[in-house]
Amino acid sequence: MSKLRFFIITFTANLLVIGGLTILGMTYIPIITSEVWYQLKTYKKQEYSLNPQNGQNSSVFARYLSKAPVSIYPVNKDFSIVIEKIDVNAPIVANVSVSNEDSYNDALKEGVAHAVGTALPGENGNVYLFAHSSVNFFQLGKYATTFNLLRKLTMDDKVHLFYKGKDYTYQVIGKEVVEGWNLTHLTKTTLEPVLTLQTCDPPGTTFNRLVVTARLLSVN
Repeated sequence: MSKLRFFIITFTANLLVIGGLTILGMTYIPIITSEVWYQLKTYKKQEYSLNPQNGQNSSVFARYLSKAPVSIYPVNKDFSIVIEKIDVNAPIVANVSVSNEDSYNDALKEGVAHAVGTALPGENGNVYLFAHSSVNFFQLGKYATTFNLLRKLTMDDKVHLFYKGKDYTYQVIGKEVVEGWNLTHLTKTTLEPVLTLQTCDPPGTTFNRLVVTARLLSVN
């Protein structure tokens, strides 16, 4: 084999490997970034707190380079979700079909989806919300990673739903992983106002569903 041919083959092989690793790295950037942010926040013991009256969210500088408390102002008060612990602040699209793929994919590009037929905040029943925990932000848009850190929620953590100007505060009471597209939590009957949050698990896959359940704590 000539030196030129050997060089071309070696160069091409290395280029393919580097290209593959680059694509893989870019694909998993959302998951890596989310995890790094969470670990950094935890290390700094940085407090994230809801401030509905402030009208302005803290800067990116405050989130990554400062230890100062971070203020979260809801993106809207008509229908949105705020989870301080994992820095979720997103609009909610109401009455989205869970059986029409085009419908819920369109809705998830605009925020978190509220399952049609389930309760709304203020009603006695199950408010069922679902969102992406994905790596495919190129196709799915800026809300593709909204629930990437949902698995970090633990008992007693708070979730805020803003609906028609009111702040509905829920407290986490359970978390589990179910196989495939399990509808048990979607169709369950409840005797009190509860909230169910659902996303894919592990992030970036569709193998299982992570389901977090919370009960209504207060309304302000």
